[in-house]
Amino acid sequence: MTLTATPHLNFRGNARAALAFYQAAFDGALTLVSYQDAGQPHPAEEANHVMWGQVATPGGLRVMAFDAPASLPWHAGENAYYVTVGSNTTADIAASWDKMQDGATILQALAPAPWSPLYGMLKDRFGVTWVFSVAGAA
Repeated sequence: MTLTATPHLNFRGNARAALAFYQAAFDGALTLVSYQDAGQPHPAEEANHVMWGQVATPGGLRVMAFDAPASLPWHAGENAYYVTVGSNTTADIAASWDKMQDGATILQALAPAPWSPLYGMLKDRFGVTWVFSVAGAA
């Protein structure tokens, strides 16, 4: 099995600045996609907010982040992170997803997405939000 876990930090409008800081601190590569870049409908004041961002180092450190839209609850220290589980295979993600569903609330069903062959989100029975994603474009 080839699964990895990545901290996914949630911000309200300052994910870009946070990721730039992490990039400088860890000397990693920065990738940013705004809601506008991804063609996701959002109010004009949120169009350039980060829908998906990541700092990745050659040594394997990864930190992901996004700007939670105003339509989602968010307060510093509350709903401040997700745990992202990634793999190169749909089989690994599907198998882990199936096991994690026990007692969970499905936030986004596991299905293909424009940025991933398989993507889903759930809140486990302990209140932790997990994101499952297969690397690569759908």
